Amino acid sequence: MAEADDEVPTLDPASPAAWDAFRRDAHAMLDDLIDHVAATPGGPVWRAMPPAIRGSFTEPLPAAPRALAEVHAEFRERILPYGSGNTHPRFVGWVQGGGTPVGMMAELLAAGMNANLGGRDHAPIEVERQIVRWMRELFGFPATASGVLVTGTSLANFMAVVIAKTRALGVATRRDGLAGHALRGYTSTAAHSCVLRAFELAGLGGDALVRLPVGADHQLDPAALRAAIAADRARGLAPFMVIASAGTVDIGAIDDLAAIAAIAHDEQLWFHVDGAFGSFAQLAPALRPRVAGIERADSIACDFHKWLQVPYDAGFLLVRDEATHAAAFASEPAYLVRGTRGLAANPPWPTDFGPDLSRGFRALKVWFTIKTYGADQLGRVIAHTCALARGLAARIAREPALELLAPVALNIVCFRYRVAGDADRVNEAIVLGLQEDGVAAPSTTRLAGQLAIRVAIINHRCRAADLARIVDEVLARGAALAP
Repeated sequence: MAEADDEVPTLDPASPAAWDAFRRDAHAMLDDLIDHVAATPGGPVWRAMPPAIRGSFTEPLPAAPRALAEVHAEFRERILPYGSGNTHPRFVGWVQGGGTPVGMMAELLAAGMNANLGGRDHAPIEVERQIVRWMRELFGFPATASGVLVTGTSLANFMAVVIAKTRALGVATRRDGLAGHALRGYTSTAAHSCVLRAFELAGLGGDALVRLPVGADHQLDPAALRAAIAADRARGLAPFMVIASAGTVDIGAIDDLAAIAAIAHDEQLWFHVDGAFGSFAQLAPALRPRVAGIERADSIACDFHKWLQVPYDAGFLLVRDEATHAAAFASEPAYLVRGTRGLAANPPWPTDFGPDLSRGFRALKVWFTIKTYGADQLGRVIAHTCALARGLAARIAREPALELLAPVALNIVCFRYRVAGDADRVNEAIVLGLQEDGVAAPSTTRLAGQLAIRVAIINHRCRAADLARIVDEVLARGAALAP
């Protein structure tokens, strides 16, 4: 027999006094987070979790309730001090934004609304549509363009491959699959690994992606692209898309987007740009010419959580033609039939443009960020990170003990400590020491077979003094480690 309503505990505070107590706890939690963010530059970038803390996460499933203040105390002790460090100004190893206090508050507001952005007629849908219109404007796309917020560019790139595949094979491929397909896509060996994964997950297979070698500039060679397409057509294969990079993962290189757009147009291929972070060079007048041609893309993938500093996660896919976009994903089962009135109105819905039905209100933190800071200020922040990178490269050039391993295209600097003998071992030890001592968090990559120290300047909190300290530390640690 079911319990009576008054015998079932609510998950809300059960009385006005309980709501007052919750309010006090909530304010304490917010104050802690504000204090944490404000103090970030003065603390260590990263710290390893002690074994006892790590082991505490093996506790069994809790059965009984506990006071919110007690759980928050555990968060302060066991979780908050042991993040990855990407909010810190000297987190420079991976292309990750640092977040902002404004974005943090927008996340709180979105959680309070608890909106499902799959569809239906409510204001959060209009917020996401406004983001789409803003991105159309930014990238020079027509009014026919559609877009959708996703977890990140990895998913957006996958969706672009699905859209291009559906366009090439027809909507029937959603029913019939890929039996006997001869599709070929093209990108460079400098493209992000998620592009290959997208072909694998889309059922095309990794061999359907032709990865063309790059030179020292890490750019896709338009002449090699045109030759590869011609060779595949001669073999009876079916070229269907090309993926260019606006900011490669290793050094931040930007392909010649205008030249690739022209080839894609001539060959009637879908032209997709992986612009995870580099596409937002469009916001900075001095950098905008470097992404010329992006306005000719059929689709663009980008991440608001990188150069725009929106809290994780907030990726985006922009598609030139809404009908082509929807053809790859839209469906209308009985429980999702749209009407002209009531809550089930207001089509098309975001679920028509991607694989998700249940979707969080990611758009709100993007909306707050753009509305609060404005496109001009965000563009200045982006330009500043590139200026910092140029300054770092100049400092490296002045240091005989250091060598630059790649040109600085945007905001990523790859270099190493010169040493006779096992230079890879020394440079890896330098990076690990900087991370483990909490001084800085660069990363490593391999360029032409050499291990490089990789500094990716994304965080809006990073300043020249932070980079000077990193160089000073590399020099000191390298000298101590060198044989």
